[in-house]
Amino acid sequence: MREHCIVLQDMRMTNQDHRKRSFLQKIFSSREVIVTRSSGDPFNSSPERRTGSALEALFSNHLTSRMPNQQTAEEPFRIFVATWNVGGKSPHSGLNLDDILQVHNQADIYVLGFQEIVPLNAGNVLVAEDSEPAAKWLALINQSLNRSYTVGSKASKPFASLGNPLPFQRPSLRKVCKSFRTESVRRLKTCNCSHVMDRKNNKDSCLWCPQTNLGDDGLSSEEEEDGLNGCGSSDIVANGDNHLRYSLIVGKQMVGIFLTVWMKKELVQYVSHLKVSYISRGIMGCLGNKGCISVSMSFHQTTFCFICSHLASGEKEGDELRRNLDVIEILKNTQFPRTCKSPYSNLPERIIQHDRIIWLGDLNYRIALNYSETRKLLERNDWNALFDKDQLKIEREKGKVFKGWKEGKIYFAPTYKYSWNSDIYSGETVDSKNKRRTPAWCDRILWHGNGMQQMSYVRKEYRFSDHRPVCATFLVDVETVEGASRRASSAYHI
Repeated sequence: MREHCIVLQDMRMTNQDHRKRSFLQKIFSSREVIVTRSSGDPFNSSPERRTGSALEALFSNHLTSRMPNQQTAEEPFRIFVATWNVGGKSPHSGLNLDDILQVHNQADIYVLGFQEIVPLNAGNVLVAEDSEPAAKWLALINQSLNRSYTVGSKASKPFASLGNPLPFQRPSLRKVCKSFRTESVRRLKTCNCSHVMDRKNNKDSCLWCPQTNLGDDGLSSEEEEDGLNGCGSSDIVANGDNHLRYSLIVGKQMVGIFLTVWMKKELVQYVSHLKVSYISRGIMGCLGNKGCISVSMSFHQTTFCFICSHLASGEKEGDELRRNLDVIEILKNTQFPRTCKSPYSNLPERIIQHDRIIWLGDLNYRIALNYSETRKLLERNDWNALFDKDQLKIEREKGKVFKGWKEGKIYFAPTYKYSWNSDIYSGETVDSKNKRRTPAWCDRILWHGNGMQQMSYVRKEYRFSDHRPVCATFLVDVETVEGASRRASSAYHI
C-alpha cells in the first residue's frame, strides 16, 4: 500500500513538472513572437519597447487566446481598389462610374481613393477645404454600387441626396456620408468585439473595454470634438436600409486627398476597431496638399489597413528621393490610437503591423528617360523596356522604398499626363519644353501581407482629368470563427 502511494505521488510530481514546463514554454514562445514582431518594425525596436511587449505577452496570452472549442477558418473575400487623380475638377451628375467600379463583379469591399478632388490653391490648403466635391463623388459611387436597389434608378439624380443648400452654402459631407450608411455602421463602436461574437469566444475580446460610442464615421466622441471626423451627423434621417446593397464604412478628406471604403451591408456587422490617421507631407512638410489618409479596421479576425496617398511631384533628377522620404515618413509617423482600454490588446498601431495592407494613390514616380526616348518606346508599345526605367521599380529593387511590398505586372500605358478630354499625352500638344511632361505611371496600387492574390491590375479610359484611373481586384483570405454567421461570398464565383 505504501509503495502504491509513493508511485501515485511520483506521478503527480511528474505531471506538475510537465505542466510547469508547458507553461514556461508557452510564456517564452509568446515572448519570442512579440519580440520578433516588434523588431520587424524599424521604428519601434527600442529595448524598452521590446521589454514592454514581452511583459504584455505574459498576460495577453491568457486574455486573447482562443477557447479550446473555438475553431477558425480562412474565407476568401473580393476587394476592389481604385485610385484616380481627378485634377481638381468637381464631377458632374452625368459622370457614370460603373466601368471604373466594375459593378458587374460585385466585390465584397470597395476601397476608392482620389487625389486633387479640389484645386490645390492657397484657399483650400491654408484656409478651409471644400467638401462639396467629396460629397458629389460619394453620391456618384452610391449611384453605381446601389443602382439596382434604388427606386426609379433609371431616372435617378445622383446629386439629389445632397439636398438644396442655401446660396453660398456647401452640402455637409457628414450628412451625405450618413445618408449612405446602414444602421449597422451607425452602431459601430470604438471596441465592439461583443457585437461580432460572444466575448468569451473572441480572441481579440476586450475584457475591460467599455462599449464607447463612436461618431458616425467610426471615431470616438473625443476625436469628433478634435475635428478629425469628416462624416456623420445626428440631425439627418438616413435612407432606409432596404434599398442599400453596399454601405459606406468611412469617407475621409484631407484637402485634395479623399479615401472612401464601402462594404456589402450584410458584412458590416463583422467590422470593428475602425480608426483613421492623417499625415501631411505638403508645403514645408506640414501642409495637406500632399500626404496620406490611412484607415485601420478589423474584419472578422483579420486586421486591414488602407492608405491613400499623394506624394511629392516633379520629374527632375533627385525628385524620386523626396517621394522615397514621403513613404518613409508615412510609415514612421502614422499611428492609430488605442481604442481598446485593455493594455494587453494586440491591435496594430502602425501600418506595417496589420495583417493585410493596400497602398493606393498618385505616388508620382516618373520614368527615368527623357521625353524623346520615352516617346519612341510608347510608339512601339514596348511596356517592358519602358517599365525597366520606372523610378518606383528602380527604387524598390535598390531596397530604398516599399521593401517587402508587392505590385502586379503592368500591362497598360502610362496613366499621366494627358491633354484635357483627349487620348493624347500633353507633351504632344505643347510647344514649350518647360510645360511638357514625360508620360509616367504615377498612379499605383501596392500591397503587403500574406493571403492576398491580385486578380487584375488595369487602367480605365476616362478622359475626365489628365490622369487615367487605375483599378485592381484582390482575393483576400480572412480569418473567420466557425459558427459565426457566414454568407456566400462573391469570391467563390470567380
